[in-house]
Amino acid sequence: MYKAPKIIYQLTLLLFIVFSSVSAQFHKEIVHFESANPFSLSDIIIALDKQEKQNVFGQLTIPTDSLNHNKKYPLIIGVAGSMGWREHHLDYIKMYQEQGFATFELNSFKSRGITSTVGSQDEVTVAAVILDAYRALETLAQHSNIDKDKVAITGWSLGGGVALFSGWLPLKNVITTKLSFAAHLAFYPPCFINPENLSFTKAPMHILIGEDDNWTPASPCEDLVNTLSKNTNIGITVYPDSHHGFDSKEPVSRNEKGYSFKDCLFDLTAEGDVLMNYLRLPMSNPTLQKVGFLFCVERGVDIGGNPEARKKSLAFAKSFMERELLTP
Repeated sequence: MYKAPKIIYQLTLLLFIVFSSVSAQFHKEIVHFESANPFSLSDIIIALDKQEKQNVFGQLTIPTDSLNHNKKYPLIIGVAGSMGWREHHLDYIKMYQEQGFATFELNSFKSRGITSTVGSQDEVTVAAVILDAYRALETLAQHSNIDKDKVAITGWSLGGGVALFSGWLPLKNVITTKLSFAAHLAFYPPCFINPENLSFTKAPMHILIGEDDNWTPASPCEDLVNTLSKNTNIGITVYPDSHHGFDSKEPVSRNEKGYSFKDCLFDLTAEGDVLMNYLRLPMSNPTLQKVGFLFCVERGVDIGGNPEARKKSLAFAKSFMERELLTP
């Protein structure tokens, strides 16, 4: 029997290693697009065309396929929280890339020269970032390597609110009716907003939140899911003994600047106005929002990781995205 020379095996192994290295690489590019600066959801629903324009950017990362340069990839758009992009957010992004997804790190804060909104929550609002996310979707849907029908959105804290309420149809349909997110995964979002109009996307939605979260508490999220679950594909996972930021590696610590919303529940009108408790006035600008917060908000929140909850949430996110974006 003929035996190939040893050099052939060595060359074959070398080619395999080189090919594997090339195929595992990623292409990164900065993508710019035009958005705007609405303060409230009603600014979008009622007066979107009148909002101040804003250039926004983010980083797109796409796997490279050396055999098929025109391959289209499912995409996950990530949205950071009130302190901007942090290490544990990027742990998910890296995991998604290793799964074979394209990712987009939305930089709504840096685009506006803001590093944090902790203790104010008015420099960059959920409304502005929701608009950013859809404008990013519209731009990235035209990319030759992106499958526009397989784009998910995920986010943490403020970004979790974006991931959740980007599925609210009275808002979404004003921004675009041509494109939709295929899935929404929200980490510890602000659920203390009770929508009058309960029309949400039919795409899968899920909330991951800590039982002991006193920044964006779990119980309003449980109530919202129970209310929506009859007509919406939405679920929730509550991790015991876990605070805000349960999926970080940092120990639990006290942030005295942060707003605790544990005693708040604001009504959201069909027109997008978030109403103050008691006075029932719309919190439609920074001054009115500060007045509205006086009725229920306290200073001081706990934030930090729970190793077991972190492990479980990473595993859940991995399987959720695989199921919703890779399953035919």
